[in-house]
Amino acid sequence: MKKNPVIMVVDDDSGVRNAMRSLLKSVGLECALYGSAQEFLAAYQPGQPGCLVLDIRMPGMSGLELQQQLNLRGAVIPVIFMTGHGDIPMAVEAMQHGAFDFLQKPFRDQDLLDRIQRAIVKDSEQRQTLGETARIKAHVESLTAREREVLDLMTQGKQNKSIAQDLGVSPRTVEIHRARVMEKMNAQSVAQLVRMMLDLQHATPR
Repeated sequence: MKKNPVIMVVDDDSGVRNAMRSLLKSVGLECALYGSAQEFLAAYQPGQPGCLVLDIRMPGMSGLELQQQLNLRGAVIPVIFMTGHGDIPMAVEAMQHGAFDFLQKPFRDQDLLDRIQRAIVKDSEQRQTLGETARIKAHVESLTAREREVLDLMTQGKQNKSIAQDLGVSPRTVEIHRARVMEKMNAQSVAQLVRMMLDLQHATPR
């Protein structure tokens, strides 16, 4: 079952939280409200799609510190910061650490909703990419050492005869390995294989 996106709001001001709940419900968006960064972290589930609307200044753990904690956990959820008048330098720092956007208080409801909709789209795209990368990685890991060698040579554009010479096996053996590689990788063509390996390479941290 595909989960609906949830807008997670973290703000120590109960008035702000209640106003946010009313606004989000008025446009049919699910929300979860938290009074502190610690409360949010205790409940956070990485598999839940959506976005995080976060007050930058809070007692205890600040919004920036929460963002750093999420980064350390490898969380991909887009973060929209709510900032006061004097918080622009902090907002810039948050953006440098990967925040999706920030809004200066007081802001128009529609400005917030527009950013939330863009963040939901971004989150969906990121999760799709991560899911695809994980699938490709699992396929590659299912290959035997010899099949991996054949895959590497196939994606270099080498033909069966050349691969056979490189590996010291018969062209027929290469054909068998090649067929297994295509099947295990769930690829329809060598071009698709090349694309998969490039995507995996780009997604793997250096």
